[in-house]
Amino acid sequence: MRIGLVTADPGHPLLAAVTELLTPEHQVVWLDPGGEGQCPDLGLSAPLDLSSLADVYLLKARTPRALALAALLEEHGAPVLNSAAATARCQDRVEMAAVARAAGLPFAGTAAVATVGELAAAGEPDGPLVIKSRFSRRHDLVARADSAVRLRELAADWSDEPVVVQEFTANSGWDHKLWVVDGRLFAGLRRSELAPDGRGPTLPLPVGELPESWTGAALRVGEVFGLDVYGVDVLDAGGGAPLIVDINAFPGIRGQAGAPEALAQLALRTAARGRSLDVGERGVGERWGGERRVGESGSGESGSDESRFSESHSGERKVAEVGEK
Repeated sequence: MRIGLVTADPGHPLLAAVTELLTPEHQVVWLDPGGEGQCPDLGLSAPLDLSSLADVYLLKARTPRALALAALLEEHGAPVLNSAAATARCQDRVEMAAVARAAGLPFAGTAAVATVGELAAAGEPDGPLVIKSRFSRRHDLVARADSAVRLRELAADWSDEPVVVQEFTANSGWDHKLWVVDGRLFAGLRRSELAPDGRGPTLPLPVGELPESWTGAALRVGEVFGLDVYGVDVLDAGGGAPLIVDINAFPGIRGQAGAPEALAQLALRTAARGRSLDVGERGVGERWGGERRVGESGSGESGSDESRFSESHSGERKVAEVGEK
C-alpha cells in the first residue's frame, strides 16, 4: 500500500510513529501543502499527476491550502482521513458549535463577534468570558477576560481577529483531553491555558475512569461530524456533567500508547477498501509530482497487514466501533 501524509511536518511524533509502523512493507509519501512552487494555488513544489494517487491520505494539516488539496484528492477518488468537509466543519467555531448543539451534544454556548474591540466597547462584561479565534488554527487566540481592561488589552493585540465568545465555566483548571482514532478512545489531563499558571504537561487519564456520558459524547462527535481521527476538549460542568468546549480534527495525540497503531490500522483498512473499489483504475506503483518519499514500499499487501497493529496496548480501551465512512 501507499499512504500519503498531507502535512508540513512529517516528523511530528504521531506521524513519525505511524511511518515507522508502516515501512518498509508499505510506502509512505509526504505532501507539504504549505510550500511555494509551480502550483501556487495548492502550494506544492511540483505539478500534481492526478492519474497516480496514493491508496489513502492522512490529512494532518488544516490550512486552507491543505483543505483545498484534500478536496482535490477526493474529487479524483482518493480516500482522505479525515475528509476535507469534516475537517472544515471543525475550523469555524461558529459552525462547530451549531452542528454540535443541533445534534444534542453538550457543547458550550458560542456566539460570534466581529472583533474583540466590539466587546471592549460594550464596557464591563457581566461575568468572565472565554475569547477564542473564530477560525481554529495553531497559535490562535484562546484567553479569559474578566474585565473591560482585559478586553482592551486583547483588542490591542488581536485588533482584526474575528472571535467567538463562550461563557466561562468554573472548573478545576484542568482540561480533559479525549482523543478518538477509529472508535478507540484515549485520554489525558492537561492544565488549562486559561488557568492562572497557564498550560502544563499532559498527565495520564485512564479511559476506564471516565463517566459513560463523557465517552459517549466523545464518540458521538465522530458520528455527527464525520470524523475518524479527532480530539474533544471537555470540562466538568458540575456534578460530573460533560461540557464540550472544542473539537479538533486530527490532533497531535502525543504520548498515547496504542494511538499510532490504531491510526496505522485505520489507514491500511481504508486503503484496502479504496483499492478494492477501483482495482486497475489508478497507477498505484508510480510516483507523482508534488510528493516526497518518507518510506520505501514492499510487496507485502496481504490482508494480514492490519493484524500487526491489533494487539491491545496499555492506556487504550476499545470503547466502540465507529461505522466505516
